[in-house]
Amino acid sequence: MAEIGTIGRAPSGGFGRTNGANVVNVISVRDLEVGYHDTPVLKGLNLDVRRGEVLGFVGGSGMGKSVLTRTIIGLLPKWKGTIEVFGRDLDAIEEEEREEIERRWGVMFQGGALFSSLTVRQNVQFPMRENLDLSKRLMEEISLAKLEMVGLHRDVLNKMPSELSGGMIKRVALARALALDPEILFLDEPTSGLDPISAGEFDTLIRALQQTLGLTVFMVTHDLDSLYSVCDRIAALADGKVIAEGPIETMLQSQHPWLKSYFHGERARARRPATGTQATQSR
Repeated sequence: MAEIGTIGRAPSGGFGRTNGANVVNVISVRDLEVGYHDTPVLKGLNLDVRRGEVLGFVGGSGMGKSVLTRTIIGLLPKWKGTIEVFGRDLDAIEEEEREEIERRWGVMFQGGALFSSLTVRQNVQFPMRENLDLSKRLMEEISLAKLEMVGLHRDVLNKMPSELSGGMIKRVALARALALDPEILFLDEPTSGLDPISAGEFDTLIRALQQTLGLTVFMVTHDLDSLYSVCDRIAALADGKVIAEGPIETMLQSQHPWLKSYFHGERARARRPATGTQATQSR
Protein backbone atom coordinates (compact mmCIF):
# COMPACT_ATOMS: atom_id res chain seq x y z
CA MET A 1 0.00 0.00 0.00
CA ALA A 2 1.24 3.47 -0.84
CA GLU A 3 2.06 5.68 2.11
CA ILE A 4 -1.05 7.64 3.06
CA GLY A 5 1.03 10.64 4.08
CA THR A 6 2.19 11.20 0.51
CA ILE A 7 -1.02 10.65 -1.45
CA GLY A 8 -1.96 13.74 -3.43
CA ARG A 9 1.17 15.70 -2.59
CA ALA A 10 2.15 17.92 -5.47
CA PRO A 11 5.68 17.82 -6.84
CA SER A 12 8.19 19.73 -4.77
CA GLY A 13 9.23 23.18 -5.80
CA GLY A 14 7.89 26.64 -5.11
CA PHE A 15 7.71 26.82 -1.34
CA GLY A 16 7.01 30.51 -0.89
CA ARG A 17 8.68 33.87 -0.55
CA THR A 18 11.38 34.33 2.10
CA ASN A 19 10.84 37.33 4.36
CA GLY A 20 14.05 37.42 6.36
CA ALA A 21 15.13 35.41 9.43
CA ASN A 22 14.17 32.18 7.61
CA VAL A 23 10.51 33.21 7.61
CA VAL A 24 8.76 31.92 4.51
CA ASN A 25 5.45 33.36 3.36
CA VAL A 26 3.40 30.64 1.69
CA ILE A 27 0.63 33.16 0.93
CA SER A 28 1.29 36.81 0.04
CA VAL A 29 -1.58 39.17 -0.78
CA ARG A 30 -0.83 42.66 -2.06
CA ASP A 31 -3.13 45.61 -2.76
CA LEU A 32 -6.15 43.33 -3.04
CA GLU A 33 -9.46 44.89 -4.01
CA VAL A 34 -12.61 42.77 -4.12
CA GLY A 35 -16.27 43.71 -4.14
CA TYR A 36 -19.79 42.89 -5.19
CA HIS A 37 -21.22 44.83 -8.12
CA ASP A 38 -20.12 48.41 -7.39
CA THR A 39 -19.60 47.93 -3.65
CA PRO A 40 -16.00 47.39 -2.51
CA VAL A 41 -15.39 44.95 0.34
CA LEU A 42 -11.59 44.60 0.45
CA LYS A 43 -9.78 47.86 -0.29
CA GLY A 44 -6.06 47.48 -0.91
CA LEU A 45 -5.58 44.63 1.56
CA ASN A 46 -2.06 43.33 2.28
CA LEU A 47 -1.39 40.11 4.18
CA ASP A 48 1.29 37.42 4.55
CA VAL A 49 0.73 33.91 5.91
CA ARG A 50 3.90 32.25 7.15
CA ARG A 51 4.76 28.63 6.60
CA GLY A 52 3.89 26.43 9.59
CA GLU A 53 1.83 28.97 11.51
CA VAL A 54 -1.82 29.16 12.54
CA LEU A 55 -3.00 32.61 11.49
CA GLY A 56 -6.32 33.78 12.87
CA PHE A 57 -8.17 36.24 10.64
CA VAL A 58 -10.65 38.28 12.62
CA GLY A 59 -13.08 41.07 11.84
CA GLY A 60 -16.64 42.19 12.40
CA SER A 61 -19.64 40.55 10.76
CA GLY A 62 -19.90 41.49 7.10
CA MET A 63 -16.42 43.05 6.96
CA GLY A 64 -15.14 40.52 4.42
CA LYS A 65 -13.32 37.80 6.37
CA SER A 66 -14.70 34.95 4.27
CA VAL A 67 -14.39 37.05 1.11
CA LEU A 68 -10.60 36.92 1.42
CA THR A 69 -10.55 33.12 1.67
CA ARG A 70 -12.88 32.72 -1.28
CA THR A 71 -10.79 35.12 -3.35
CA ILE A 72 -7.52 33.34 -2.59
CA ILE A 73 -8.94 29.94 -3.57
CA GLY A 74 -10.51 31.33 -6.71
CA LEU A 75 -14.21 31.33 -5.90
CA LEU A 76 -14.50 35.11 -6.13
CA PRO A 77 -12.90 37.31 -8.79
CA LYS A 78 -10.71 40.16 -7.64
CA TRP A 79 -10.77 43.69 -8.98
CA LYS A 80 -7.13 44.45 -8.42
CA GLY A 81 -3.98 43.23 -6.67
CA THR A 82 -1.86 40.09 -6.59
CA ILE A 83 -2.12 36.79 -4.76
CA GLU A 84 0.95 34.57 -4.48
CA VAL A 85 0.78 31.03 -3.10
CA PHE A 86 4.01 29.06 -2.66
CA GLY A 87 5.77 31.97 -4.34
CA ARG A 88 3.69 31.77 -7.51
CA ASP A 89 1.46 34.58 -8.75
CA LEU A 90 -1.86 32.82 -9.34
CA ASP A 91 -2.63 35.13 -12.27
CA ALA A 92 0.68 34.47 -14.02
CA ILE A 93 0.73 30.68 -14.17
CA GLU A 94 -0.73 28.11 -16.53
CA GLU A 95 -3.89 26.22 -15.63
CA GLU A 96 -1.98 22.99 -15.02
CA GLU A 97 0.30 24.63 -12.44
CA ARG A 98 -2.71 26.33 -10.85
CA GLU A 99 -4.34 22.91 -10.42
CA GLU A 100 -1.17 21.53 -8.84
CA ILE A 101 -1.17 24.38 -6.33
CA GLU A 102 -4.85 23.88 -5.56
CA ARG A 103 -4.13 20.25 -4.69
CA ARG A 104 -1.72 21.53 -2.05
CA TRP A 105 -4.46 23.25 -0.06
CA GLY A 106 -7.60 22.02 1.68
CA VAL A 107 -10.69 24.03 2.57
CA MET A 108 -13.24 23.60 5.34
CA PHE A 109 -16.14 25.90 4.60
CA GLN A 110 -18.37 27.48 7.22
CA GLY A 111 -21.06 25.02 8.25
CA GLY A 112 -19.15 22.13 6.68
CA ALA A 113 -20.77 22.40 3.22
CA LEU A 114 -21.06 18.63 2.88
CA PHE A 115 -22.86 17.27 -0.15
CA SER A 116 -26.25 16.36 1.29
CA SER A 117 -26.85 13.58 -1.24
CA LEU A 118 -23.54 11.81 -0.53
CA THR A 119 -22.58 9.60 2.39
CA VAL A 120 -19.75 10.48 4.73
CA ARG A 121 -17.51 8.07 2.81
CA GLN A 122 -18.40 9.69 -0.51
CA ASN A 123 -17.89 13.21 0.85
CA VAL A 124 -14.40 12.43 2.14
CA GLN A 125 -13.47 10.61 -1.06
CA PHE A 126 -14.77 13.36 -3.34
CA PRO A 127 -11.43 15.25 -3.66
CA MET A 128 -9.63 11.96 -4.37
CA ARG A 129 -12.05 11.05 -7.16
CA GLU A 130 -11.73 14.51 -8.68
CA ASN A 131 -7.95 14.81 -8.52
CA LEU A 132 -6.34 11.38 -8.24
CA ASP A 133 -6.43 8.00 -9.93
CA LEU A 134 -6.66 5.61 -6.99
CA SER A 135 -8.09 2.16 -6.53
CA LYS A 136 -11.32 1.78 -4.61
CA ARG A 137 -9.47 -0.11 -1.87
CA LEU A 138 -6.90 2.65 -1.42
CA MET A 139 -9.59 5.33 -1.27
CA GLU A 140 -11.38 3.28 1.39
CA GLU A 141 -8.21 3.08 3.46
CA ILE A 142 -7.42 6.77 3.10
CA SER A 143 -10.95 7.94 3.90
CA LEU A 144 -11.03 5.80 7.04
CA ALA A 145 -7.61 7.11 8.07
CA LYS A 146 -8.73 10.72 7.61
CA LEU A 147 -11.89 10.14 9.64
CA GLU A 148 -9.89 8.57 12.46
CA MET A 149 -7.49 11.50 12.26
CA VAL A 150 -10.33 13.90 13.14
CA GLY A 151 -11.75 11.69 15.90
CA LEU A 152 -14.46 9.77 14.04
CA HIS A 153 -14.91 6.03 13.58
CA ARG A 154 -15.83 3.76 10.71
CA ASP A 155 -19.43 3.49 11.89
CA VAL A 156 -20.12 6.94 10.35
CA LEU A 157 -18.91 5.98 6.87
CA ASN A 158 -22.35 5.14 5.50
CA LYS A 159 -24.28 7.87 7.29
CA MET A 160 -25.79 10.81 5.44
CA PRO A 161 -25.01 14.37 6.56
CA SER A 162 -28.60 14.70 7.82
CA GLU A 163 -27.87 11.95 10.35
CA LEU A 164 -24.89 13.75 11.87
CA SER A 165 -24.65 16.26 14.70
CA GLY A 166 -23.24 19.70 14.01
CA GLY A 167 -19.90 18.77 15.53
CA MET A 168 -19.68 15.58 13.48
CA ILE A 169 -20.46 17.49 10.28
CA LYS A 170 -17.53 19.80 10.99
CA ARG A 171 -15.21 16.85 11.61
CA VAL A 172 -16.26 15.16 8.38
CA ALA A 173 -15.71 18.44 6.53
CA LEU A 174 -12.26 18.66 8.11
CA ALA A 175 -11.49 15.07 7.05
CA ARG A 176 -12.49 15.97 3.50
CA ALA A 177 -10.25 19.05 3.60
CA LEU A 178 -7.35 16.78 4.60
CA ALA A 179 -8.07 14.17 1.92
CA LEU A 180 -5.23 15.20 -0.40
CA ASP A 181 -2.65 15.74 2.36
CA PRO A 182 -2.61 19.53 1.94
CA GLU A 183 0.15 21.85 3.06
CA ILE A 184 -2.22 24.77 3.63
CA LEU A 185 -5.53 24.40 5.45
CA PHE A 186 -8.21 27.09 5.11
CA LEU A 187 -10.78 27.06 7.91
CA ASP A 188 -13.86 29.30 7.75
CA GLU A 189 -15.43 29.79 11.19
CA PRO A 190 -14.60 26.22 12.30
CA THR A 191 -16.13 26.53 15.79
CA SER A 192 -19.26 28.51 14.93
CA GLY A 193 -22.42 26.86 16.21
CA LEU A 194 -20.57 24.59 18.63
CA ASP A 195 -21.05 24.59 22.39
CA PRO A 196 -18.01 25.75 24.40
CA ILE A 197 -16.83 22.21 25.21
CA SER A 198 -17.09 21.02 21.60
CA ALA A 199 -15.45 24.22 20.36
CA GLY A 200 -12.55 23.71 22.77
CA GLU A 201 -12.12 20.13 21.59
CA PHE A 202 -12.11 21.30 17.98
CA ASP A 203 -9.47 23.92 18.76
CA THR A 204 -7.32 21.22 20.35
CA LEU A 205 -7.80 19.03 17.28
CA ILE A 206 -6.74 21.83 14.93
CA ARG A 207 -3.58 22.50 16.89
CA ALA A 208 -2.72 18.79 17.10
CA LEU A 209 -3.20 18.31 13.36
CA GLN A 210 -1.18 21.43 12.58
CA GLN A 211 1.74 20.24 14.68
CA THR A 212 1.57 16.60 13.58
CA LEU A 213 1.18 17.26 9.87
CA GLY A 214 3.23 20.46 9.63
CA LEU A 215 0.30 22.41 8.25
CA THR A 216 -0.01 26.10 7.61
CA VAL A 217 -3.48 27.11 8.82
CA PHE A 218 -5.43 30.19 7.75
CA MET A 219 -8.40 30.38 10.08
CA VAL A 220 -11.24 32.86 9.70
CA THR A 221 -12.86 33.12 13.10
CA HIS A 222 -14.71 35.37 15.52
CA ASP A 223 -14.08 32.99 18.45
CA LEU A 224 -11.95 34.70 21.09
CA ASP A 225 -11.07 31.39 22.72
CA SER A 226 -9.67 30.13 19.42
CA LEU A 227 -7.58 33.27 19.04
CA TYR A 228 -6.01 32.72 22.47
CA SER A 229 -5.57 28.95 22.39
CA VAL A 230 -4.72 28.08 18.79
CA CYS A 231 -3.35 31.05 16.84
CA ASP A 232 0.33 31.92 16.59
CA ARG A 233 -0.54 35.25 15.00
CA ILE A 234 -3.71 37.23 14.37
CA ALA A 235 -4.59 39.58 11.52
CA ALA A 236 -7.48 41.98 12.10
CA LEU A 237 -9.69 43.30 9.31
CA ALA A 238 -11.52 46.64 9.37
CA ASP A 239 -12.46 49.14 6.69
CA GLY A 240 -11.42 46.66 4.01
CA LYS A 241 -7.80 46.42 5.15
CA VAL A 242 -5.64 44.62 7.70
CA ILE A 243 -5.35 47.13 10.51
CA ALA A 244 -3.12 45.08 12.82
CA GLU A 245 -1.28 41.78 12.81
CA GLY A 246 0.83 39.93 15.33
CA PRO A 247 0.46 37.80 18.46
CA ILE A 248 -2.40 38.29 20.90
CA GLU A 249 -0.37 40.86 22.83
CA THR A 250 -0.30 43.09 19.75
CA MET A 251 -4.08 42.95 19.52
CA LEU A 252 -4.46 43.80 23.20
CA GLN A 253 -2.18 46.82 22.90
CA SER A 254 -3.80 48.26 19.77
CA GLN A 255 -5.62 51.56 20.15
CA HIS A 256 -7.81 51.04 17.10
CA PRO A 257 -11.44 51.54 18.24
CA TRP A 258 -12.73 48.27 16.80
CA LEU A 259 -9.88 46.22 18.28
CA LYS A 260 -10.28 47.88 21.67
CA SER A 261 -13.97 47.02 21.66
CA TYR A 262 -13.37 43.46 20.46
CA PHE A 263 -10.52 42.51 22.78
CA HIS A 264 -11.45 44.60 25.82
CA GLY A 265 -15.24 44.40 25.82
CA GLU A 266 -17.34 42.60 28.41
CA ARG A 267 -17.16 39.22 26.71
CA ALA A 268 -13.44 39.61 26.07
CA ARG A 269 -12.76 40.28 29.75
CA ALA A 270 -14.82 37.27 30.72
CA ARG A 271 -12.91 35.02 28.35
CA ARG A 272 -9.39 36.43 28.60
CA PRO A 273 -6.93 34.66 30.92
CA ALA A 274 -6.27 36.67 34.07
CA THR A 275 -2.63 37.22 33.10
CA GLY A 276 -3.61 38.81 29.81
CA THR A 277 -1.08 36.64 28.01
CA GLN A 278 -1.50 34.04 25.37
CA ALA A 279 -2.83 30.80 26.76
CA THR A 280 -0.65 28.85 24.39
CA GLN A 281 2.54 29.83 26.22
CA SER A 282 2.24 26.68 28.29
CA ARG A 283 2.00 24.42 25.23
